[in-house]
Amino acid sequence: MRIMAIDYGDAHTGVAISDPTGLLAGFTATVTAYRPEAAAEQIAALAREHGAEELVLGHPLNMDGSRGPRAEKAEAMAELLRTVTGLPVVLWDERRTTIDAHQILFNAGKNAKKRKKMVDAVAASLILEGYLTYKKNRP
Repeated sequence: MRIMAIDYGDAHTGVAISDPTGLLAGFTATVTAYRPEAAAEQIAALAREHGAEELVLGHPLNMDGSRGPRAEKAEAMAELLRTVTGLPVVLWDERRTTIDAHQILFNAGKNAKKRKKMVDAVAASLILEGYLTYKKNRP
């Protein structure tokens, strides 16, 4: 089963899609859209193109676990994606994924300009890897 992870942002949204077995992260992309509806349509097109059967959307909770404005935007996007794609959407705690993505790219020698272009897709990959590990270890 292919699973698509999404790191939703106001302008750039990272996408990562697993291999057909649902065990490894594979394809990554960045969607540029300033309206949630436009982002959802582009995500739906990628899901259809790659045969995704489940969506995992980053849920940016505050460090204390509370919900802030970003988490509420993610929850609204989850509902929109359910409607547009007809696929199940799982909200996944994504605290620190963007920070970790920046660190990974920095350690790989990417300059600030290159990091900015890649960080959303790397963050989506981290969300996907966390979710795939969770599913693999679940009885």
